Amino acid sequence: MKRPSASPTLTGSSRECIGSAQFVTTVLHQFAESLGNAIDAKDPYTSKHSDDVAEISCFLAVAMGLTKREADIIHVAGHLHDIGKIGVPDLVLKKRGSLTPSEWAAIQKHPQAGADILKPVTALDNIGVVEMVLHHHERYDGKGYPKRLFGTQIPLGARIIAVADTVSAMLQNRPYRSAKNYQKVVEEITRCSGTQFDPRVVEVFRQSASFIEKLVSNEKAVLKRVS
Repeated sequence: MKRPSASPTLTGSSRECIGSAQFVTTVLHQFAESLGNAIDAKDPYTSKHSDDVAEISCFLAVAMGLTKREADIIHVAGHLHDIGKIGVPDLVLKKRGSLTPSEWAAIQKHPQAGADILKPVTALDNIGVVEMVLHHHERYDGKGYPKRLFGTQIPLGARIIAVADTVSAMLQNRPYRSAKNYQKVVEEITRCSGTQFDPRVVEVFRQSASFIEKLVSNEKAVLKRVS
């Protein structure tokens, strides 16, 4: 990705650069990736989860015919989707076994908390990232949270991230369950088409399943090499 050229002061062309799409896809993206890694570091079970969600979301966006800019924005939102978990107690995030009603309520607050954290960053708000973070746990059938939106009321980026988030989560070990194999993940995503997930996103995921498997496998291979 080409970075904007450096300028010694924030005047003239430099200010224009700061307001440009190029800036959004460089500095903001790097910042989003850094924040996503910080959230993942809270829990060893979710190592690189935000990276996976960002990569899968971007791949699906491109496969659905979105522009490169639109895919880049969804990529940024993928990195930031769980930023609100910074306010969820570690004892809840790392708990083995079922959550109590109050613990589940704490988990369900993280999309709103994430949106509240990001809202002051005008650039992220203006390009739709805040809305994607807020609504990535909505369900296509209207039974999700926090706003119980349904169908196309849910921003497309959030509908894409919802699939990517679930794919990544099921492929990872969690305190309360072991990781699923990839075929089981594909079957579960397909089963939930039209209820939890947008059928259009699911269809593109199914058509691209082998490519996404390689994408996730490559991410894991890189992680092993650097660990």
